Amino acid sequence: MRKKKSNGGISVHAISGTHVVLLGLDATEKARKKLLGFAIEREDHTERERYWLKGFRTFEETEPDPQPGSLHSTLEHPIQSFLWGDYTAKPNHKYTFRIRPVLNKPKRLEYGEDVVVQIKTENVDMGKHAVFFNRGAIASQAYARKFRNRVPDSEDLTDKATIWLSRGLMEGALDFIGQAKSSRYALRAAVYEFNYPPFLEAFKKAAVECKDVKIIYEAGSQKKEGQMVPTSTTKANKKAIKKAGIKKELLIPRKKRKNIPHNKFIVLLENNEPIEVWTGSTNFTSSGFLGQSNVGHVVRDREVAKMYHEYWMQLAKDPDLATIRAWNDQNTPLPDGGIERNSITPFFSPRFRSKMLDWYGKQMSDTDQTVMFTAAFGVNKKLAKRFAEEKDFLRFLITEKRLKGETARLVTRDRDTIIAIGATLGKDARQQRIPGWELDKWYMEEELYRRRGHIFYVHTKYMLLDVLTDDPKVFTGSANFSENSLLYNDENMLLIRGNRKVADVYLGEFLRLFNHFYFRTVARRLAQTDSLDERKAAFLDPTPQWVKRHFTPGSFHCLRRELFI
Repeated sequence: MRKKKSNGGISVHAISGTHVVLLGLDATEKARKKLLGFAIEREDHTERERYWLKGFRTFEETEPDPQPGSLHSTLEHPIQSFLWGDYTAKPNHKYTFRIRPVLNKPKRLEYGEDVVVQIKTENVDMGKHAVFFNRGAIASQAYARKFRNRVPDSEDLTDKATIWLSRGLMEGALDFIGQAKSSRYALRAAVYEFNYPPFLEAFKKAAVECKDVKIIYEAGSQKKEGQMVPTSTTKANKKAIKKAGIKKELLIPRKKRKNIPHNKFIVLLENNEPIEVWTGSTNFTSSGFLGQSNVGHVVRDREVAKMYHEYWMQLAKDPDLATIRAWNDQNTPLPDGGIERNSITPFFSPRFRSKMLDWYGKQMSDTDQTVMFTAAFGVNKKLAKRFAEEKDFLRFLITEKRLKGETARLVTRDRDTIIAIGATLGKDARQQRIPGWELDKWYMEEELYRRRGHIFYVHTKYMLLDVLTDDPKVFTGSANFSENSLLYNDENMLLIRGNRKVADVYLGEFLRLFNHFYFRTVARRLAQTDSLDERKAAFLDPTPQWVKRHFTPGSFHCLRRELFI
């Protein structure tokens, strides 16, 4: 949902997803003259709560020594930004936001006229679509404050830390499986990592109740020291399957594959007809649901479900690479002419040719407003070249790790591409010592309970194009935007065009994670240089000078303000 309101020279554009409300702000020249920031009050009409929101940063004059993790009312320590996100909103709730300009000086605060906007968040289940994002931020100040960095009891589904981290993703997947509760239903799953006990038990229970469950799972081998041995994923899957006591007749091992069977989808059938599909980026592991950032996406569309089921039936034959490539190329051809408006188009891999990357690149180049991209395993050079194109709008990128070499040079060529890198507030960020003040006096230590693996932070695979227009494009699924995902892996991707509700949900979650990691990116940069004014990261500006960068043509803050207003 999107709403616009203005008063007293201040304008607000509110955009709601499911768990996020974004407020894009603007101010006339007159309204900016004494502006120190914005105080924001949130009223939750559903739960009958009303209070002024709080933030971390303070005016040094009135709060020179904030305690680690402490929060302060925006009425006294306002938000100095023209984009603000409420990341504690709840689905299907009605909210009123009161935005109050804070003026003058820290010790003599004055206030301008309020701008009031009412907005309702989307339900996670929107009918044809249901979209579930986990918290994806176990290494966060919020987790450190709430749970003191303790390891969640991932097998106890009533554990508060587990519930907080899942934020409905795990529950949504279990509910999807739980629909198969009579002989009318059947489940067809294609999974990669499959070792999280609650899900093995859920499939086992469904098999008893509906008597028709089939699971394709990774059971391949790789060459090691001249011999073919099971992959680590195969070993973990077989161990978990044996421990759960899942019967062999439920299982279809995927062995004949060039690279990895990377799908994570489930098809629900009713009376032998496919009716719904669960897909997304989430592996059936505890870290998939509770650690890394992930999404689960349900589509209730018989044609889409039918295509996924047909793809599943091909995979169930354990085909070789040439066979499955030929089927995918024929049944989900390259959308050379683009995708139709208001459509959902599935796209399957592996394929004979990698022209899909060129197609993705063309979509990025043809974008008029913005690109938002998540890159768990880096950015393919074909797409990096598209980022290198000069544009007069912002492009946002979230990566698991810092980009290197030619890819880094291409992606950072256009200064309007902004990158956030997955990280904790750890040693490198906290090494910065400001005279008389230290960064670790402000923040609590963060821990990441997962100690092994390739991906710790950013595991989603989605791209948003022109997301704030009336014709947004959302590409989401299991496939990384890479050559391997298109040429060798079993993968699936949904191309969704023209659905503003879906786009607003993805937009809110992207900005939530981008801002979470971008602060860490900046903190890490500050820790490695003496050329920046570190105090800007510690305290609020006590003058209206902070406003200037938001109205300097061509600057990041100006382009961001223009995008969201």
